[in-house]
Amino acid sequence: MTSYQGSGPGVPGVYARLGVKPVINAQSWVTALGGSLMAPEVLRAMQEASTAFVDLRELHLAAGEVVARMCGAEAGLVTGGAAASNILMAAACMTGDDPSKIDRLPDSTGMKNEVVIFDGHRNHYDSNFEVAGAKLVPWGFARAGKPYQLEEAITENTCAMAWIAAPFMRDPMPLKEAALIAHNRGISVIVDAAAEVPPPENLTRFIAQGADMVGYSGGKGIGGPQGTGMLAGRRDLVSAAFENHLNTNGTRAGVGRSSKASKEDIVGLVTALQIFMDTDHEAVWAAWRVRAAYIVERLCGIDGLRVVLEDGDTNRQGPQAVIYFESRWKGPKPDEVRAALRSGDPAIHVGAGGYGDEINVVMTNVQPGEERIIADRLEEILSGPSGERSTR
Repeated sequence: MTSYQGSGPGVPGVYARLGVKPVINAQSWVTALGGSLMAPEVLRAMQEASTAFVDLRELHLAAGEVVARMCGAEAGLVTGGAAASNILMAAACMTGDDPSKIDRLPDSTGMKNEVVIFDGHRNHYDSNFEVAGAKLVPWGFARAGKPYQLEEAITENTCAMAWIAAPFMRDPMPLKEAALIAHNRGISVIVDAAAEVPPPENLTRFIAQGADMVGYSGGKGIGGPQGTGMLAGRRDLVSAAFENHLNTNGTRAGVGRSSKASKEDIVGLVTALQIFMDTDHEAVWAAWRVRAAYIVERLCGIDGLRVVLEDGDTNRQGPQAVIYFESRWKGPKPDEVRAALRSGDPAIHVGAGGYGDEINVVMTNVQPGEERIIADRLEEILSGPSGERSTR
């Protein structure tokens, strides 16, 4: 395989009947645009899974073995999205395998329910830890953190340290060092790595660096169903996460019940994960590089803009065409350019930047030929009445 997702199907009739128009996704595997496109093999596997009934617990255990093997962990679990993985990881650290505690969540009164998190890792999605009933305790500052600050944040009420791995996220220290501090104080380490694959090495990196559990999205770079995620880690904690998911031994539905994964989703994710591991990732990135370079070539020479191919930056999800707006730029502002792209037909969604107010064209979901449409539209917007080609 040389692709993380299947080819674009054109304009599907199901969307036309609803009056919804497909868009060009040059923003990345964002949930708001549907994540990724699933390969035909994944769709066939899901359709086949829908034709029979199975014991869901048995299916979960079998799929979990695949997840664990791919992640270099003791155990694994397919979840209803990366957000669900965060809920279940926090829940597992608070309850362990105690049925009475599992029954009570999200009421965590009397439990060790504090999750310490570096202040610079606070983000839009850390509320998922709180959904489980955990209380977030920030440590350090937005741009820096010292070991002693982590030490001081850990108390007798702490159950875990949360670590967020994401593009442009500033780490206070290496994860391995922070994990050692946490483990020396007797607490678990949970990592939100929702969008950290590819590269495939990241499936095993966090466990190797000391994470007790790590959660991923299944519907981003892995190319599985959009509503799936997975977590991997220590057997006892993954087992506790599973019980907080289905609560088969308790009297009430688990706190993670609302984010369950269907039999079709479980099979789809496992199939996508196996395809992902067999993918020629170098070939995929090479194709992204060619498309990004085409856009850069088309836009180079517009006065006031610096248009570059960024390749190799670990904060970027693969090769990208990045537009930097310099001080002498007299044309539309970046947010106006993005709005103009979205207002066209088809609408084009691009990245909003990482190093300042840039426009980054993310190639992960740009289908073959769409780079020409993107370049045409950007050239029209940026070289219009307010923009002009440099004569240098």
